[in-house]
Amino acid sequence: MKSTSRDLLKVSATSLLLLASQGVATNAWAMTELAKINSSVISLEDFNKKYKDNLKFFQFRAPPKRSVLDDLIKRELVLQEARKMGLDKDPEVLERMNTVLYHALLDKKLSREFDEIHISDDEAKSFYSKNPEIRTSHIFIAVRPDAKPEEVNSAKDRITKVLNDYVKPGKMSFAEIAQRFSEGMAAPLGGDIDYQTRDKLDPAYYLAATQLSVGQTTTTPIRTQFGWHIIKLTVKKSWDDADHPQTKRLAFEERRAQIFEKYIVQLKKQAKVSIHDGLLKE
Repeated sequence: MKSTSRDLLKVSATSLLLLASQGVATNAWAMTELAKINSSVISLEDFNKKYKDNLKFFQFRAPPKRSVLDDLIKRELVLQEARKMGLDKDPEVLERMNTVLYHALLDKKLSREFDEIHISDDEAKSFYSKNPEIRTSHIFIAVRPDAKPEEVNSAKDRITKVLNDYVKPGKMSFAEIAQRFSEGMAAPLGGDIDYQTRDKLDPAYYLAATQLSVGQTTTTPIRTQFGWHIIKLTVKKSWDDADHPQTKRLAFEERRAQIFEKYIVQLKKQAKVSIHDGLLKE
């Protein structure tokens, strides 16, 4: 998300310069020494370049150069102390640095392609036809992530009995069955979970729901990461009633994910990746 000019003005002048100042302190060759902090040098040339590059952030008054230099010196003193303490080798710090590197590489390699993504109205409408906003109700039996196979099967047996004994015969309304047998926060509401877009639902749940006609119920229990569900599709919102900006955002995110995956495929072709699937336990 890009910052507005108003947002930038809220940040102190010196703070913005500090954000862009990494690497200012160097062991400079043939440069004018502006300041020296132990063995690290801040050259006049590097300082002036960084200062000039950051003036665009200040619309009304540039920060005093001496104030900025003082902040750079403070920053270098803290960095040197951190290295003395070995924080640059601390696993948690390294993980944060790796996260920064991860995003920096993606920004450098893919930001231009991301910026060129434009979702037209026709593209958004086509995307929505495959990924509509839906309203569903469900009868739900929870299964813990670490559940044993016998616990998973027991939960399936319970919900299958509800399906066969109550839902299919139509002995009572779906809402009444949900209130009586379902688990979770939606149970008192007759299983209703309101309108949801694809990104808000478990993929298996959404796929099963969108394959139903309005008013139809799944004929078999559906397994998700949360447990077992009997799903009823109550509304499929039309394109005219849909949130068009939200649809464009979802279409944009899908296109961006496709660009990312294409890049990862290229990286995998250049690397050796081995996976021992037998060690994974669901």
